[in-house]
Amino acid sequence: MAGTQSRGAERGPGRPREERVTGAVLNAVVDLVTEQGIGAVTMDAVAARAGVSKPAIYRRWPTKQDLIIAAAETRIGVLSVPDLGDFRAELRFILTTRLEAYRLPGSDRLIAGLIGAAAETGAVRDQYAEYTERITSETRRILERGIARGEVRPDTDVRAAATVVAAPLLFRLIVEQELPDAALVDTLVDLVGRAVHSAA
Repeated sequence: MAGTQSRGAERGPGRPREERVTGAVLNAVVDLVTEQGIGAVTMDAVAARAGVSKPAIYRRWPTKQDLIIAAAETRIGVLSVPDLGDFRAELRFILTTRLEAYRLPGSDRLIAGLIGAAAETGAVRDQYAEYTERITSETRRILERGIARGEVRPDTDVRAAATVVAAPLLFRLIVEQELPDAALVDTLVDLVGRAVHSAA
C-alpha cells in the first residue's frame, strides 16, 4: 500500500481524476448489466452513462471483454484470506464473502454474461479463463494451507476441490434462480470440510 501511495503522490493532482474516471466507467458497466443485461454493454453506452469519452475508456480497457472483466472484479475479485489456523473457518470466509457479492443487485446477470462469454473461442475465452483462475486462487491456497497443517488430506485434488467450493453458490444463483443464503454456506462448509478432512 505504501508503494502505491508514493506513486500516487509523485503523479500529482491528476491521480484523483484518473480514479474518478475508472470508478465511473466500472460503475456504469455494472449499472447497465443490472438494468438491461450484458448485451447492453457497448463502449458508446458506457461512455454516455459514465460521462467520459470513448478514448478515455479505450486507454484503460482496449476491448469490451477487458472492460467487463474489470467491472466483474469490482464485485467478484481476488480474495486475501488471513491465516485463521482452521481450514473450515477460512472456507467460511471465502464462501461468505462470495455470498455477499452474489446477493448484490445485478450480480446474477453479470455472472451469467461472464459464463456465456467464456463459451466463446480464441482470445476471449482465454481472458475469461485467466479471470476464473485468479478468483479461485485463494480457495486453492487455503486448501494447500490445510494440507500443510494436516487438516486436509494430502491426496486431495486441490483444483477439483476448488471447483466444488465455487460451483454451488453459482448454480443456486444462475441455474436455480434463487439467491444463495447463509444456510447454503453452512451446508457447504460442512460437506466440503468432511470430504477433504484428514483423519490423521
